[in-house]
Amino acid sequence: MESSEIIIRPDEAWIAPDNPKLQYSGRIDFTDKDQPVFLFPCSCVAVRFTGRICKIMIENKNSYWTNYLGFIIDEKQGKIRLPNKGKACLTLTEDLDDGEHTLMLFKRMDACHSFRFLGFVFSYDTKISSAVPRPERRIEVYGDSVSAGEVSEAVDYTGKPDPEHDGEYSNSWYSFAWMTARKLKAEIHDIAQGGIALLDHTGWFGAPDFIGMESVYNKLQYNPELGESKLWNFALYRPHIVIVAIGQNDNHPEDYMAENYDSDKSNYWRKQYYHFIKNLRKVYPHAVIILMTTIMCHDLSWDRSIEQVKGELSDEKVFHFLFSRNGMGTDGHIRISEAERMSEELSEFIRSLGDDIWLS
Repeated sequence: MESSEIIIRPDEAWIAPDNPKLQYSGRIDFTDKDQPVFLFPCSCVAVRFTGRICKIMIENKNSYWTNYLGFIIDEKQGKIRLPNKGKACLTLTEDLDDGEHTLMLFKRMDACHSFRFLGFVFSYDTKISSAVPRPERRIEVYGDSVSAGEVSEAVDYTGKPDPEHDGEYSNSWYSFAWMTARKLKAEIHDIAQGGIALLDHTGWFGAPDFIGMESVYNKLQYNPELGESKLWNFALYRPHIVIVAIGQNDNHPEDYMAENYDSDKSNYWRKQYYHFIKNLRKVYPHAVIILMTTIMCHDLSWDRSIEQVKGELSDEKVFHFLFSRNGMGTDGHIRISEAERMSEELSEFIRSLGDDIWLS
């Protein structure tokens, strides 16, 4: 699966990443348009094509876990394992009919890996055309493993602690975040990372120093194991709705909010959460901002803190949303059926805000 060169057969045609008929979505690094870098879950590229052959050319960079990519061909979903490093041409299918087909390649996982997209390979006489029009509605999510769809496919463990795994159950397609976007017919940028908390030096991501969302939200690349840090240009994507789903991993290594709501550490967290939302408001002056956690079990003092900060913000476009089973739904990660219910509740709430929220 690993090589320095990729050979294209005489009966195949290479479609370069910068082909204008390819439709990209997500916070993707286009510094080199010939090999864009995918880091964030839900990032995707779509196209329509003719012919029997469908392959992808990539160069993966592994940080941890076994890495998989997701794809949907003609509404049928699949996944393919990636090499830990090196260039590879991976076959998705070679037995399609000669008609037109739809394809979406998407990142199932968070920054446990990144990959350079080097193009598609189709039948030599293929004809390609643009995918369906891009949605006019736009959502951005800042979250942790739940927002990324981590361990979502472990359906036999619904409502239970996680099984042993190596990344095979993670699928952003089944995150409540992407489900909500699909229900609302909206494009999504999913700035989600498993284990992340708000503050640096807390949570579970980036041990032993731990990296918080306060150091990730404005980045195009943030995992030091995958390369140098890069800043994101917020002008490239202007969401109508911003969802902040942080506050569950913040109890590690110490659940200070549950132990003493008025401690210095608790007050500091609320202060930094306040400034984080203010920073988002600076870059998105007109967006609706929804503050929340999820149904994953956590002490409700974190939700109480979010409600307190929401009041201190005095911003009529900032809302605090609670799920019906908020903080008490499961000891494990959210599985597909649970994410579906969450997305139904969240979509219903967003619809209740009226259609004008999509006009700003």
